[in-house]
Amino acid sequence: MTTINAPTAAQALAWLHTARFLTEAPQLQNLPTLDVPEIAFVGRSNAGKSTCINTLAQQRQLAFASKMPGRTQSIVLFALGKQGATDAVLADLPGYGYAAVPQAAKRRWQQVMANYLVSRPNLRAVVMLCDARLGLTELDQALLDIIRPRVEQGLNFLVLLTKADKLSRPEQTKALSIARLQTHGGDAMLFSALKRQGVEAVAQRLWDWTHAPASA
Repeated sequence: MTTINAPTAAQALAWLHTARFLTEAPQLQNLPTLDVPEIAFVGRSNAGKSTCINTLAQQRQLAFASKMPGRTQSIVLFALGKQGATDAVLADLPGYGYAAVPQAAKRRWQQVMANYLVSRPNLRAVVMLCDARLGLTELDQALLDIIRPRVEQGLNFLVLLTKADKLSRPEQTKALSIARLQTHGGDAMLFSALKRQGVEAVAQRLWDWTHAPASA
C-alpha cells in the first residue's frame, strides 16, 4: 500500500494557502457533487470561524468576516490544491445562535446545516469553533448530537477553542479539559489567530484528514 509522507507545518500551510472560492449554495441541493474529501467548519456566529479560515489560508478576505454576526446565510465551499487541481474542499457553514436573526431564517439555516452534516457523502471531518471563554454552549451540544452517529462511524471531529489569547495559561488548560469532557473525550485544541496559537497543528491535522488513504 502506498503511504503519503506527513508534510511539515510549512508544507501544510502552503497547501492551505491555495484555498480559493469554489461555490456558494443556500440549499443542499445547490451544492456540487464532489468526490474529494470535504472538511466543514461550524460554530456560533461570534466564534471567529471566518477569521480562523482566513488565518489558516493566510488570506485576509477568503472567508467573509462580517461585523454583523449571522450575515452569512449559505454554505460556502473553498477548493484546495496546487496548480489549480482540487484535492480537498473546505466548507464554511452559516454561523448559528445570533439573536437578531429572524426565527424563520434560523430554522432554515439549522435545517440546511443538519441535512448537510448528516447526508453529505464526501464529508471527511467537522471542525467546531467555540469561544474559549464560553466553551461548548447548548447550541454547540445540539449540533454535536446531530453528527455523533457519523463520528461514531469514523467521521473526524475537532473542537477549536478560539480566542485563546484572551485567557491566562491556567484558564486555557481548564477550558481545554472542560471541552474534552463535554465531547466525551473528543479531540480539542486551543487556537488564537492573533497569536497564531495552534495554526500549524491544525494545518497538519487538515492535511492528514484529507490525504489519508480511504477506508476499505
